[in-house]
Amino acid sequence: MSWFSMSRTARAVALAGAAIGVGTLAGCYVVPVQPGHPPMASTVYVTPAPPVSTTFAARLYPANDTATPYGMVGAVVTNDMNGRGTFTTNINGESFSGEATRLSGSSIREGVANGSGSRGSYISCRYQMNSSTMGTGQCKLSNGAQFTMHVGG
Repeated sequence: MSWFSMSRTARAVALAGAAIGVGTLAGCYVVPVQPGHPPMASTVYVTPAPPVSTTFAARLYPANDTATPYGMVGAVVTNDMNGRGTFTTNINGESFSGEATRLSGSSIREGVANGSGSRGSYISCRYQMNSSTMGTGQCKLSNGAQFTMHVGG
């Protein structure tokens, strides 16, 4: 269809559309953010997530006559996966809380766990981890009670 064969209304609509398109494009232009300079690179620092701590149940079994009246005692060891953790237990109504620490340079993954009691007593333990989730050890209360400790499992 040629321009001359179009009706007057069709020509008016075509001209209006072209005018709008040209007017719209005429208002567009590009402005550089930093004239004459290349874009700046930004650095993103990613901090690795800390290792997730692991909590182990421990059982303390009486190992001498002084410990016999207490029976089997439950304890909780939480390992922060950086060679340290917490140690808690309750013996004869006294709450003990303290720290568990892996001995550096130990080829058999030895560690110590110590806790102070809510009534002034203390507990001291030595342990060896046989795997990443199981271990054994010995604990001694300040009154002389001795226990065999089993961690995990």
